[in-house]
Amino acid sequence: MKTIKFLLAGMFFGMLIVKSEALSWFRIQEMFRFQSIHMFGIFGSAILVGLITVILVKKYHLKTFSGQPITLEKKPLQVKAQIIGGLLFGFGWVLTGLCVAPIYALMGLGYFAAFPIFIGTLAGVYAYGSIRSKLPH
Repeated sequence: MKTIKFLLAGMFFGMLIVKSEALSWFRIQEMFRFQSIHMFGIFGSAILVGLITVILVKKYHLKTFSGQPITLEKKPLQVKAQIIGGLLFGFGWVLTGLCVAPIYALMGLGYFAAFPIFIGTLAGVYAYGSIRSKLPH
């Protein structure tokens, strides 16, 4: 019963990105070519929701469903690590036309072309884990 709420939340999120066309390769190409504001609108609304959520968590000292306080720790600014990570993520996104969430949604929809991309994503996670201790953190 505990995992059913996470399964439902994942299904809702999957339906949301399908209906918003956030997993459309054409929409992503439009974004990278600055031909449409569609994806930037999705990202902007996600940033706005995240900002409001953080403000509410800080203002009202909200707790998790299990009653534990939510702590938001400030992370140190790591410009070099963030630039390298952003470039790697961006290159993968440009090459495949997908970021992580749409990969799962497309696999759930039965698009078999997403499976090799998922395998590549897992290989990237494994490679990162292998060299993590040598990277600037």
